[in-house]
Amino acid sequence: MTIVTLAGLLGLGFLLGLVFFGALWWITHQLLSDGGVLLVLACHLGRFALLGGALVWAARQGIWPLLAMACGITLARAVTLRQIRSTAP
Repeated sequence: MTIVTLAGLLGLGFLLGLVFFGALWWITHQLLSDGGVLLVLACHLGRFALLGGALVWAARQGIWPLLAMACGITLARAVTLRQIRSTAP
């Protein structure tokens, strides 16, 4: 496993994390504004399926790819929380 591959997986984890936590933010707003429950449920299940599938794929590649992707997801969580807190009233 090369450093370039691990950096790519870190970036992929970051992008997936942004999608995952961004969708969570969107779902929360839809639920608070009486959005369609079926759409919210489908989005919720879809985000778990996407992230879960990506993590299973990374785990099959080995421990280092899984760790790189998990670190990217954790970084995306921190960035998303920072962004949300800066825009909160």
